[in-house]
Amino acid sequence: MRRRSGVAVAGVAALAWGEWLNRRWSRALVGNSEGAAEAEAVVVLGFRNPRATANFINRWRVRAGIRSIAADSARGTRVIFSGGTAGSGRAEALLMADYAKSGLAFDGTVLLEDRSRTTWENITNVIPLLEDADRIKIVSQPAHALKARAYLRRRRPDLAERLVRADDYRPGEWMVAKPLLALYGLWTLRGLKTDERKILP
Repeated sequence: MRRRSGVAVAGVAALAWGEWLNRRWSRALVGNSEGAAEAEAVVVLGFRNPRATANFINRWRVRAGIRSIAADSARGTRVIFSGGTAGSGRAEALLMADYAKSGLAFDGTVLLEDRSRTTWENITNVIPLLEDADRIKIVSQPAHALKARAYLRRRRPDLAERLVRADDYRPGEWMVAKPLLALYGLWTLRGLKTDERKILP
C-alpha cells in the first residue's frame, strides 16, 4: 500500500514539475503584450515531417499559432510558417500552411520560410519577415520556443524587444507528456546563458 502511495506521489510530483517548468519557459524572454499593435507576426516553427501531410506535432503547432493571434490585431497579423524539407518530402512550412488552410479554414495572411533545417536557420531566415512587426510571437513547445527567442535575441536584440507571449502553453495541455518534454527541454537548453532564461518584468 505504501509503495503504491509513494508511486502515486512521485507521479503527481513529476506532472507538477513538468507543468511548472514548461509554464516558466513560456514566460521567459517575452515582454508585455498589452496595447494595440498594427502589425503582428506569429512565427510557427516546424518539426521533422517526412510524411506528405502535417504530422501530429506540426498540426498542434499550427493550432497553437492560430490561437496566438491577438484579437486586437487580427487584421494586421501575418502567420509565418518556418521549416524546410526533411529528406525528399515537402517543406514543413508548406505542410503546415496546407493544414492551416484546409484543415482549420484559416484565411488570414500566411508567409512561408521553407529553407530552414535548424532552429538557428529558422530564426535567421525569418528575420526579413519581422522587420516591420510591432509584436512578435514564436510558437512551438515551450522549451523550443524559448531557444528560438534566445537566438533572435543574439541575432537581432532590437527585434527581440518586440517579443511577447504566444498561446503555446496552456495548463493541463500535454500534461502526461510534460515531464518528458521538461527533461528534453533541459537538455536542449543547456547551451543557453542564465540571462537567456530569465522572465522579463
